Amino acid sequence: MSESKTESQQFAGLSREETHSLLFIQLVLQQSNMAMMLLGKSPDPRSGQTVRDLDAARMFIDQLEALEAKTKGNLTKEEEGLLKQTLMTLRLAFVEAVESPPATDQTAPAPPPADKAAPPASGGQPAVESGADLSSTESSAKRFSKKYPT
Repeated sequence: MSESKTESQQFAGLSREETHSLLFIQLVLQQSNMAMMLLGKSPDPRSGQTVRDLDAARMFIDQLEALEAKTKGNLTKEEEGLLKQTLMTLRLAFVEAVESPPATDQTAPAPPPADKAAPPASGGQPAVESGADLSSTESSAKRFSKKYPT
């Protein structure tokens, strides 16, 4: 009950349209966060482990696409811009996830970013020295990846 009370206090003094706008933005961000989590881009907040389920992520992206189609002409410029930008980001992240090889254990935590000074892992490629060019074996999609705060 205290959560709903806090929510009603949060919207106190706002018009019905402003409240709906804020709820719409929350909905878009919630769907986006779920899709990014299922693409393996952010850890599951409950377990801290990275999950990769492309079919489920695609469902969240499809839901946002349906929302875009059904609300066309009824959104403010800010709402429309947020929805378009979110869909563009999610589509790019989906393509990157499809093109990258899946981890052997889908629920294992994501490996930490490679430290440039760290020694190479056994059987892996050597770490990139600072100032070195990207190797030709790296995917071009990595050059366009966006980092999200966790």
